This record gives sequence, C-alpha cells and structure tokens, in this order.
Amino acid sequence: MSKRMLVIINPCAGRAKSKKGTFDIADVLSTLDYDFDIKTTTKSNDATEFVKELGLNYDMILCCGGDGTLNETINGLLDLPERRPIGYIPAGTTNDLATTIGIPKDVRSAVELIVSGKKNTLDIGNFNGRHFCYVATFGVGSSFSYETPQKLKNALGYAAYWVSPFVFHPVKLFSGLRPVHATIEHDDGIIEGDFNFGAISNSTSVAGLFTFDKNDVKLNDGYFEVLLVQNVKGVPTALNLLSKVKKHDYNSTDMIMFFHTKNLKIHFEKPTEWSLDGEFGGAPTDVDFSISYKGIEIYSENEDLFLK
Repeated sequence: MSKRMLVIINPCAGRAKSKKGTFDIADVLSTLDYDFDIKTTTKSNDATEFVKELGLNYDMILCCGGDGTLNETINGLLDLPERRPIGYIPAGTTNDLATTIGIPKDVRSAVELIVSGKKNTLDIGNFNGRHFCYVATFGVGSSFSYETPQKLKNALGYAAYWVSPFVFHPVKLFSGLRPVHATIEHDDGIIEGDFNFGAISNSTSVAGLFTFDKNDVKLNDGYFEVLLVQNVKGVPTALNLLSKVKKHDYNSTDMIMFFHTKNLKIHFEKPTEWSLDGEFGGAPTDVDFSISYKGIEIYSENEDLFLK
C-alpha cells in the first residue's frame, strides 16, 4: 500500500527556489511508491493550519520553504493527537537547522533522504506556549531577520541579514547596543544583569555568527544551550567581542556567558522583542521556556548530533 504524504510549499522562500522545487518534488515522488497532495502557503500561519486540519490523513509531512515555514509546520504538528514524521526541503535564505542536521539543499537529494527513511528525534522549544525549532533570540539584531524585506532576502541570500541593518536600520543597529535588564532563572541558579543579546537554542550555531563545539551540543538531550552577551558598551568593545567570536573564544571574556539548562525563566524590566526561528515572537516582559523532549521525528543525517 502506498504511503501518503502531505507536501507544504512556501513559493516565496529563498530567491523563489520553492517554485522550481515544486516541479522537482512532484517529479521525484511520482516515480516512487508515494501518494501525495501539495498545499501552497499564501499567508502567515497557513502551514500550521494545513497540518492541523489535514495532517492525520497522511503518513508523513513534507515542508519546503525557509526556517519560518518549518516553524509553522512543526507548530501544527505538535497540536495533533498523533505525531507524524516530518521531512524538510530547505528553500529559505539561511536554513540554519537544515545545515546543522545534515539536510541537503538540493531538492532531489533532500527527497531521496526522506525516502531512505533516515530519521532522528529532535527536541522542540516552547516559548510561552509557542513552539520554536532551534533558536529564540532577544537584543541587538534580533529583529533584522523578520524586518528584512523579502525581495532583499531573495536577491542577496544570507548577505541580506548583514546588508539590511546598515541600509535600512542604521539607528536601530547602534541603539541596539544598549542592554536590557533581565533576571534569568536556570537549573543552577539566578543571573541578573544588563544584556545586549541572548539566544536560547538547540543548535550548533546561532545567527550565523556564534558556533558551538559539536561535542557540547546534542539535539535530543532535553537541554537548551543558552548564550548571553553583556558589557558591550560601544564600538571598540563590540569589535573586541566579534574578534573573540570569530575565534570561538568564549571563555576568556566576561562579555559572553554560555551554559546548558532544562528549565529557564526570564523576566525583563520592560517589554522586550524576541525572534523565534527568524520570525517575530512578540515583546513580553516574562518568558517561560520548556522543552518538548524528542518532540518530533525529522528525516536527517548528522547522527553524531543526536543521542540514540
């Protein structure tokens, strides 16, 4: 009996690669023992609604788009009473998660990976009741990913995230160096201070800038990786910070804190904007994080990043 697959495609993602990808996906799947239906997103949250309404009618879900489309798909999946494995064809601008877990960018190769049946379980973060795949950030630069115009993303790719701040947000870029005061409760205690940037992640890289030792990160161990940047008081210290980041030197400076935790609560003195997988996450004063341990199954390689 043929397996049934729901295919969700965002035609606007990443230089419009998804449009051509639609034909490649259909071509590959038609030669295999799969019955499939394709749904195309036209607005925000379409992917979530497609999965919630239709997901139980299929054996698996295939998402083609950027990290935001994957985020929406997973939010729909985790609302189902029964989970379905998810495949991901990265067609966005950055595709950080796909790069981390070893999903090919080529459409045919990505579909072949799904057909091969290679799967890993993946922890999913929860941010005040909303799920995120791999990273939640606050502070300087966090708004650039969701404020960068789509046409600029499509034209420049990943470079758009660095060009756009200087072209469209020069004042915000430098005013963003001002820290936000926060109290952070985690497994080993409480931290209080003024932070320029924070990332709560389940990934080996954050914002294409901070990268972590693969031996320190497992994507299904039930822990968040928390990175905090503080004491950046102007351009000279920012340049010093970037120099250390480039060398992956996180231990010789008091500007960077990095730790693992299962439980996390953050209280800000004032509403603070967040980005969830590159999409706007709201501006709460209090954030309660939790983990959906091994929340989904995703077709992927890079088995060294997962616990068996």
